[in-house]
Parts: sequence; structure tokens; C-alpha cells
Amino acid sequence: MNTLGALKAVFKAMTDGVFIMNQDYVIEFMNQSMKADFGECVGRKCHEVIHGQGDICANCRNDEISFHEEVFITSVNKMYDISMYSFFADDGRILKLSIFRDITANKKREQQLIDSERNYQQLFQHVGCGVYISSKEGKFLDANPALLKMLGYTSKEEFLAIDITNDLYMQPEDRNKFRQMIESDGQVIAYEVNFKRKDGTSISMLLTSHVRYGARGHVLGYEGIMVDQSQRKQMEKEIHEKNVFLYNIIQNSPNPIMAADMKGNFIIWNSSAAEILGYDTSEVIGKMNIRAIYPEGMAKKVMQLLRGSNYNRPGRLSLYPVVYMRKDGQMVEGNLSAAIVYDGKGKEIATVGIFVDLKERLEMERRLKLTQDQLLQSEKLAAMGRLTSQIAHELNNPLYGIMNTLELLKTEIPVENRRRKILEMALSETIRLSGLLRNMLMFSKPDQEIKQPTDIKIIMDEILT
Repeated sequence: MNTLGALKAVFKAMTDGVFIMNQDYVIEFMNQSMKADFGECVGRKCHEVIHGQGDICANCRNDEISFHEEVFITSVNKMYDISMYSFFADDGRILKLSIFRDITANKKREQQLIDSERNYQQLFQHVGCGVYISSKEGKFLDANPALLKMLGYTSKEEFLAIDITNDLYMQPEDRNKFRQMIESDGQVIAYEVNFKRKDGTSISMLLTSHVRYGARGHVLGYEGIMVDQSQRKQMEKEIHEKNVFLYNIIQNSPNPIMAADMKGNFIIWNSSAAEILGYDTSEVIGKMNIRAIYPEGMAKKVMQLLRGSNYNRPGRLSLYPVVYMRKDGQMVEGNLSAAIVYDGKGKEIATVGIFVDLKERLEMERRLKLTQDQLLQSEKLAAMGRLTSQIAHELNNPLYGIMNTLELLKTEIPVENRRRKILEMALSETIRLSGLLRNMLMFSKPDQEIKQPTDIKIIMDEILT
């Protein structure tokens, strides 16, 4: 076997693509790997097969004995590492050997690695939370701009020069605690710690980190992220203050405020409720059901009214008269204003009510009604007195006329006459009737007997008349 034949036998076994062309750029040999990418192309010119063009490519025109380059072949959408060698055949011709090594996958991996590194750098530089790499000894090796801004540093070099234990931690012992946790578990998740800004003020951070190990498994340092908790802490403080304020409003309300879950178990019971209904808060919350303070059936009726639309709009109830039972068994009357509490999805989660104790008001209304009845009775008696006075006054005149007439008749009838006794009896009854009328006048007008100067001559003339 000649030399070229031996080479072709070797090339057939290669996984890289191999072809041989003559001085006219005509392909004389292709191994299987080359045929797999470009097809059976023996007898065709190289530039037509590889690049699909009529002009000879620069590689073929190259007179160098050998050269090497990476080329992307558009026709097969692959990147090749191409090596070309010129050699003499046994018959004296100059042939060119081309070896095509497919490096497409390697290039993709390289590009992915480059892209990944670029993305990591962009993330490192632009992420909103602080990112750091530190040594085990307590020096920062790298930090992103967000971390510098959080801690008040403008110079990265100045920040990398600080001592983490003494210059960063408000409490240096927290650094030792962090190292113990991270080296024990290999990571620390959401570790809350107070750091020191450049100006010495405190900043609350949430620290999530893991260990950086060397080739032999020893600890090199730590890396991770830091999240500024100042805003969350401020929000928590504001929420806490609002909750305290709301709690104080509920507790200091002069009216009982009560709330229960949808099973009727109390979850809110303010001091006024404890005072008016006699149950201490510790006896109620989580221990007592709302049915315990209602007469039988009243709790169910209130819920029906809350869910219905006859009394008020659904979910609300205003100034509904109810009766509660105190711990000592006494009844407390008042008005209830209540509402159903819904979650964000519109599901019923609780009921809340404000009770207005009407005991004093109802007692006042009862006293007022009694006073009104008494005044009405007094008016009736006064009217009767006025009527009695008028009647007595009107009867007095004819009565005195009758008395005078009887007195005159007495003088005309002898004493021994039987009619004289009947006349005296009639006069006696008339005098008694006059006395009754006088008593009636005194009762109806007790204050009108006022003494005043009078001309006796006028009175005598009227009597004689």
C-alpha cells in the first residue's frame, strides 16, 4: 500500500472530518465524519462544497505549507477548528489535507460561560441588596455598590480596608456568633444583625451567607447577601404603634366593644364590656362563646339580621335593641351596632359589635313617665278644683236665698206647729249644705282668703238689699 493509501485508512477511522484536494481544488477523498456534515462530495471543488460559492476561498489560495484557524461554516451552521497541510503524493502531485474539528459545542459552552460571567457581574453591580465576599480573617475582598451605599461608603478601597469585626458590627460578639453558625452548618440564612454605618449610626441587616471552601476543604472565607431591614423595622414600628393606638381606643371606649370569630368565640372584649357585663377579659377570650351573654335564640337572630337586607344593608346592623345577661344573672338593656368583618376575598371571618347600655336612660325615661303621670293627675285635680270652685260659687247664691226664705217662713209659723219642725229641719240641711260648699271652696282655693280693708257701709247696704 502506498503512502496516500495508508493515510486514507487512518483518516477513515478519525472522528474529525478529513478531506484531501488536489491542485485544482477538487476533493479526492472524504472520510465518514466529513461526509456526515457535508455529504458525498468527492469530485467537486472545495469552495463549492464547504462555502457554497463559485470563487476560490482564501484558505485554498494560501501557499503556506500549513495553517490553522477557527471558521464558522454557514452552510452547516457549525464552528470548526480547521488545520490544512500541503504534502506530496507518491506520484509527485501536491495535495492539501484539511482536518475539520467540530468545536461548536465548546464554543457554545465558552459563550455561555462568558455570558454567565457577564450576567453575574451585572447582577453583582446592579442588584438592590448588598453582595459581598470576605476572608475568614475579617476583611472584605469584594462588595457591590449597593452594599457601599447602605453602609455610607463612597470609596470601595476604603470599605475593603475596614476591619469587619470592629468597624462593621455594632456588637463585636455578633461576628463570633456568625462565624460559629456558618462554619458549623456551612451557611447562615436570614441572620438578623445590627451593623455600623461609616458615620457610626446603626442599620439593621438580614444576612444570608455560605462558606467558601478551598481545594482541600478548608474555609477560605464567606460570601453572601445583606438586605437592609431599616424600612421593614420602621414599618413594623409604625404598625405596632397603630396597633397599640387602636388597642387603647378599643379598651378605653366608654361603650362595650366585642368581637368574635364565625364560630362565636370571643376574640375582643374591652374593659367596658367587662365592667357592664361582669366578665373579666381573662374569662372570655378564647374561653366563652357569644351565646352565653344572649337570651336563647337572640344570637341567631342577630346573625340573621346582619346577613339579611330587611333591617339594614347586608353586613351591618345599627342601633338594634337587645338584652344581655350579666354574669350575676341580671339583664342589661341597650342598643347594638354590629358588622361582619370580611377578608380580602370577601369571606366572613369575624363579627364586631358596639353595645350602648341604656340602663340610666331607661331609668330616666321611667322616672319621667311617672312624673308626667303625676303632673297629669295634678292637672286633673286642679281642673276639678276649678270646676268645684265654680259650682260652689254658683250654688252659694241660690242656697243663701233659700236659707233666708226659710228663716222668714219660721217667723210666720208658731213654734208648736208641726210644720215649724219640718221647716227647721229643711233649714238645718240647707245650712249643712252651705257648710259643705264652703269647705269645697276652701279646698279648691286655700290661698285666696286674704284679709283686706272694707267699707262696712257698702256691705250693710248689700245685706239689707
